[in-house]
Parts: sequence; structure tokens; C-alpha cells
Amino acid sequence: MKNRFVAIATAIASLGITRAVVAQDEERSNVILFIADDMGWDDCGAYGHPTIRTPNLDRLSSEGMRFDRAFLTCSSCSPSRSSLITGRYPHATGAEELHWPLPAEQVTFVERLREAGYFTAAAGKWHLGDAVKDRFDEVREANPRGFQLAPEDEAGGVSDRLGFDAEGAAQAGCDQWVAVLRDRPKDRPFFLWLAALDPHRDYQEGTIPEPHTPEDVVVPPYLPDTPEVRRDLALYYDEIARLDHYVGEVLKELDRQKEAANTLVLFISDNGRPFPRCKTTVYDSGIRTPMIARWPGRITPGVVSRAMISSVDLAPTILSVAGIEPGPTIQGRDASALFEEPTARIRPFVFAEHNWHDYAARKRAVRSERYKYIRNEDAQLPLTPPADAVRSPTFTELRRLRDAGVLEPHQSACFTVPRAVEELYDMEADPHELVNLATDPRYAGLLAELREALDAWAAETDDSPEVAISGDEFDRETGRPLPNRERPRRPRPRLIAPGAG
Repeated sequence: MKNRFVAIATAIASLGITRAVVAQDEERSNVILFIADDMGWDDCGAYGHPTIRTPNLDRLSSEGMRFDRAFLTCSSCSPSRSSLITGRYPHATGAEELHWPLPAEQVTFVERLREAGYFTAAAGKWHLGDAVKDRFDEVREANPRGFQLAPEDEAGGVSDRLGFDAEGAAQAGCDQWVAVLRDRPKDRPFFLWLAALDPHRDYQEGTIPEPHTPEDVVVPPYLPDTPEVRRDLALYYDEIARLDHYVGEVLKELDRQKEAANTLVLFISDNGRPFPRCKTTVYDSGIRTPMIARWPGRITPGVVSRAMISSVDLAPTILSVAGIEPGPTIQGRDASALFEEPTARIRPFVFAEHNWHDYAARKRAVRSERYKYIRNEDAQLPLTPPADAVRSPTFTELRRLRDAGVLEPHQSACFTVPRAVEELYDMEADPHELVNLATDPRYAGLLAELREALDAWAAETDDSPEVAISGDEFDRETGRPLPNRERPRRPRPRLIAPGAG
């Protein structure tokens, strides 16, 4: 497969369509990667949201490039990060289920940067396990209580709320962002992995001085428009605004150090918003991500790219910026050509998967510029959101309206069984993916084409069917831990039968 990608890249380059962006030896570019925790792709001003206050992300976009067709390989926290840091699809990392640590044998793009002389540091949310911490020169880890119940909670039922005793930057997971930038060695190029805890649940009042109001909220059609849901979304907006503030603090420090001109700044989310039918799905509300890049002198300010790009492409792209060959373990594609030619075509399809995240699950998806095909190998199960979202006011409202018999059909996905084994959507006509076209005979040819594309990807990336799927660890109605839940979660078991691939 490596030779195939090399041949394709060579052919494209010979046509003059793309060329790698290679750093000069005398002044290699720094790279900062911001990672939001559970932020929907269009939940900021840069992507057109009318009320969420994100002046720093808006500035980053106006001074750089906004990617309008950027996608994640999955909508689950740690598997998304494992994919991002290795340049491999989740099932190829050995950490495709939530809380599975990234195995030591996996190669990350960070160690490649470090070997080339970069200072590498991570600050904020980690969620990758202990085996790969040594790939960084320094890791300043935020409190994992911000995204995971502590062991005493499931053992003694003390609390089912996420969070810890802190406020401001520490609560947001951003308190070491500026500090690690200040403390870095000044004689080496640097790479910083700055990962927030915002806007992950749980939420509380008073996160920002001027909170968003329920009237500021735009409720998507797959959620009920009730006061409780609006209040829940408004608190989510507040954490996005808080995250934006700390992004701005890092940008100010870059300016103070006079390093902005030589630093590629990237912003991305790890998955969609933590609400029903968003996070842990392969709908666009789960896998589509904001992606912004600013690189003064290399990226034209205010440019928008509509090219298809995947988070799996960031690892080879960052290595290209540093003048480093991606290597044979990388499954993504170098997208650095887009920095100079936003209309370049990097890939015809993006692929996504979802595996266990609090509940049993297995689904796959392929998306072109216009259409999305989903294959549900877990169609016998409801589309239950993450356990923290099940405990949310929004899910409580969904249950209340369901029990009252007044829930709209397109808002019932969390409770519907069985679900369709196959789904097909026209993303231009139906951006919220509410009308399944898979059984429409007019789309039979397209359905066959996308099935073939998904099968080819599965074969190329060795996505073998599992003999067993991990079971539920939370109640699907209440979100409370079940007796079988164990923390820390055990590493990836051998679920594939011998000789199966």
C-alpha cells in the first residue's frame, strides 16, 4: 500500500497539481496543534454560528485558512486522538475503543519531530495512556476527572458527575498552555500539542463572565426545542467561549515572543458536540470538525478550502511542514499542498468508524463531497449517546417526550431498534441526515459505488470484522455505571480469531 501511495503522489506532483511544503533547514517552522474536546464543527463564529462568541478562533480563521470539509476518523475521544497522533485509522492503532491506551509499538509523528531536533511538549488533556508519553520531551497532563469518572464513583456510587475542584484555566485544561510555550528551550524549533477539556461535559453555571442565554441557542432539528435543551446548549456555548479565550492567550504569547511569523497554528476538535445524535455517531454532527490553519507567509489570509481532508492526514502534513518523510506506518495523506492551493484534491473520500464508547457499538462510514454511506453492524442496538450525555438535561427531555408520546420521529434515534443496517444521505439536500435513501431504487448505483469504496478501504487498512464486541458498561436509560465497569480499562484484548487477519 505504501508503494501505491508513493506512486500516486509522484504522479500528482508531475502534473503540477501539488507539491510538498518543505521547511528550510536554517529556519524550520514551529507547529502548535490546538485540540478542542467535544466541539461541533460549526459551533464558532468562524463557521458562521450567529451567537457563540469566539473572537480568537475567528481571528485565526481570518488570518489563515478555514477547511469546510474536514472530518475525523471517529467521534470518540481517545480513539480520535490515537488516530491523530499516529496518522492511522483507529482500528489500526490498537486503541480503537474509548480509554484503551495507545500501545508502545505504535509510531507517532511526535517522535519523528523529536528525532529531527524539535522540542515536543503536550499540555492539557492527555487520554493516550502511559506507553507513549516518552514520545514527548514533556507532558503536562490535566486532571482526567474532567472527562472520566473516578474509580470511587463506580465502586461506591459517590457521584456520577464529571469534573474536579478547580476553576478557570485549570478547569478548562488550559492552565499550562502559555507556561509550556514560555518554558520551552529557545534554541530549537518546537511542536506543542495543546489539548483542552472544554467543551466536554459536565457543565456548570458561571463558566464565563457574560454567559450565553437560552435565546442565543440554535437548536438542531434532531433535538427537541425546549427550555431545558436550550439551557444545556447555552452552557456548552460558554465552554467554547472559555476555550477560545485560552487559544487567544497562546496567540498573544506567540506574538510576544515574535514567533508567530514562523509558526503553523492548527485548530481541530476530537469529535462532535456531546449531545444525542452527535458525539459517538458517524453523522456529520459527530465526525465533521472545525479545522483552521494559520501560517503567515505560506497561507493566504482569509482563504476557505472545500477540499476533503481527514484528521488522519494531519500527521503526514505536519511532518511535511518539518521536512520529514512520513514513513511506512502512516495511513493518511500529506495535505500540505492545500496551504498553497486550496482547491487541490487530496482525496475523493473520507472514512470514519465507531467502536465501543461506554456502550457496545460498531459502525463504518464513507463520505464523498456530496453523499454519505453508513454501515451499521450494530443495527440491533439503539443509537445511545455517551453516558455523560445520557445523564444530561437534553437526554432527560428526550426520555420525557418519548414517554409522553410526543417525540418527533427524527428525534427518536436514541431509542429506535432495530435501526437500518445501511444508510445513505444526500449531504447537500439533507445536511442533518434525516432522510435515508438506502432503499430508494434511484440511488442503487450510488449505493453500490460507496459500498465498494468502503470495502476497499477496509481491505487496505485491515479492518477485520470482530469476533466479539465489548459490552455496555453503563445503563442506556440513566447513564449510571453497571457492575461490570472497571477502571482503569484493560488494554485491547485479543478479539480477533487466530488466522483472521
